[in-house]
Amino acid sequence: MTSNKNVLFFVYFIILFIIGSFGFYLIGGREWSLVDSIYMTVITLSTVGFTEVHPLGDTGRIWAMIIIIFGVIGVGILFSSLRDAFMHLNTFRRIKMMKKINKLQGHFIILGYGRMGEVIAKELSQKGQTFVVVEKDDRKAEKIIENGMYCIHGDATLDETLVAARVDNAGGIAVVLDTDQDNLFVTMSIRTMNSDTFLLSRCIQEHNKSKLLRSGADKVVNPYIAGGHRMAEMLLRPQIEDSVTLSTPTNASIDLNIDEISLNKLDRYDGIMIKDSRLREDYGLMIIGIIKEKGDNMISPDPHTVLNISDTILIMGSKKSLDNFKETLPII
Repeated sequence: MTSNKNVLFFVYFIILFIIGSFGFYLIGGREWSLVDSIYMTVITLSTVGFTEVHPLGDTGRIWAMIIIIFGVIGVGILFSSLRDAFMHLNTFRRIKMMKKINKLQGHFIILGYGRMGEVIAKELSQKGQTFVVVEKDDRKAEKIIENGMYCIHGDATLDETLVAARVDNAGGIAVVLDTDQDNLFVTMSIRTMNSDTFLLSRCIQEHNKSKLLRSGADKVVNPYIAGGHRMAEMLLRPQIEDSVTLSTPTNASIDLNIDEISLNKLDRYDGIMIKDSRLREDYGLMIIGIIKEKGDNMISPDPHTVLNISDTILIMGSKKSLDNFKETLPII
């Protein structure tokens, strides 16, 4: 169909070009050569505004206006056709993507592509994970597709959208929509379609956390409270560089965390061996790595390794054990 349209447009402009040139040749009389007529038709159709080859009378000007009008009409139809072709291309691309999504098994789904959804997508992408983003905003959906990610352009609160994202086959789902009401509603809908998948939901108001858990969410994250606690901890105790919470692939309950602790200003550990630090005996913590100032990092260091005040240690243990240890760190 598109090929036939292209042929028609080509024939249209060829005929217009021939008729235009012939008209100028007749109107110009003996003063106009065939080359003059062709040249005048070209500058008229292209509307470049060059000087007339020969002065035009009223008849010549009327003929030029007719050529311009038909030329503009042809260009308008051409652009309309190109737009339709582009839309068909997008439709074909979406259909092709949907066929791939329908075959997915154990993939992740991100419902909502706000700031949090975008960060999750970036992390999953960097780790080489397969995931589908559901987003109803036109511009965001187009951006997601342009970035090479699977995307369902639709409303996540509608069952047909969730079905299209293959919620029934998902290995994990992050519900990060704009409101707690939408997150709550979608969480309940997902649980009617897939009772086994790991379901993570965001809450904005802390009092809605229990409702989300009761509705079927395995974990609920309030980014403002979590971020606020983390920033307060770093502000009070700058020795804490970073923190990671570990979980198992089977979503079993496990209380295991890793913290980066700078030994700067912790004189009691300067110059002593790991085995003499009493971190295991007093706090139930294990040093699993040391980040040296000069970049000579160590993984699973020997118990006889001597600690230095310029070191940053990676310690692992339960949240309670880490919290007890952090309480001993000096507050600035």
